[in-house]
Amino acid sequence: MKILDIREASVAISSDISNAYISFAEMTVSAVAVITDVVRDGRSVIGYGFNSNGRYAQSGIIRDRLIPRLRRCKAEALLNDDGSNFDPFKAWDAMMANEKPGGHGERSVAVGVLDMAFWDLVAKIENKPLYRLLADRFRGGAAQPEVYVYAAGGYYYPGKELTALWDEMKRYLDLGYDTVKMKIGGAPLADDLKRIEAVLALLPSGRALAVDANGRFDLATALAYAAALEPYGLKWYEEPGDPLDFDLNREVAAASATPIATGENLFSMQDARNLIRYGGMKPERDFLQMDPALSYGLVEYLRTTDMLVENGWSTRRCVPHGGHQFALHIAAGLGLGGNESYPGVFEPFGGFADDIPVQAGKVRASEAPGIGIETKAELMKVYERLSG
Repeated sequence: MKILDIREASVAISSDISNAYISFAEMTVSAVAVITDVVRDGRSVIGYGFNSNGRYAQSGIIRDRLIPRLRRCKAEALLNDDGSNFDPFKAWDAMMANEKPGGHGERSVAVGVLDMAFWDLVAKIENKPLYRLLADRFRGGAAQPEVYVYAAGGYYYPGKELTALWDEMKRYLDLGYDTVKMKIGGAPLADDLKRIEAVLALLPSGRALAVDANGRFDLATALAYAAALEPYGLKWYEEPGDPLDFDLNREVAAASATPIATGENLFSMQDARNLIRYGGMKPERDFLQMDPALSYGLVEYLRTTDMLVENGWSTRRCVPHGGHQFALHIAAGLGLGGNESYPGVFEPFGGFADDIPVQAGKVRASEAPGIGIETKAELMKVYERLSG
């Protein structure tokens, strides 16, 4: 059992939308295919991986450092102890060989892309959907095939008016979501409150709406928003300030009556641990959004969830960023509290299996072996070009 080839491509997911901080007009994603000599139904078993939106393709790191390290490994060095399958932990160690600690921002994304491909590969060789494999390995077989998902949207489109925002959120509800999230911080506070009130007119309560500042605010602005949001009783107030300004987060968390959600821009177990130690987060109230695809992959995410449990947190407070099948399988297999979704945005990488709808705010993980990338027709076109 060995790897025959590893291929990477940078793929555009450009979209004419923006949040409070960035435009997605030039956004790219790394897609990788790990091709093996294992044969199923006359075809090589291939593991597929990619990174979540919001971080650009990592072609240089993947091609110049990570793939060469994996290629230099002897075949047996990447296998589990009985040689029956690949071992993502050994692959992770090989990729991180000779890397100094710290500096997680881009390297963590590159490793996460390949880590996803290895988990896809391992689950396919075991002929299991990834969530079943994870439940069997780490939760005694206890899985949750249906996962709570919320629709993330409400971006700042050029020329977008309140009516268009209302129509967008109504479309998400019609698709089966019962919770939605919108952006704030890209307009003055008074205008953002009008936008919030327009969306709330669609919903049964504020608990069905989350808002996301994408790390935009200084302390004074973050506190002003916290006070203004209090009457609405929202689900959460996301990333009010810079994700590494734990003191700002602590002050906002202490002042906010609205639950705080953050973590999507923390890319290691150590960073997540610093948030828990110094960020003022409340385990009975707040939400953690670390994204396995951006933070060194599932291998590191397992270390992060272990750390959370050690510090009195339930993994039910984890709702990963990303809006894709990898995060969905991890939520289903590890018993997390839910998963993000971007309906019709960041395609073809975003979203879930083509034939599985969202119903009553939940979606089932695909039963196809691996992550189920093969169940997304437009996404498979990317990998068919990449793997030949």
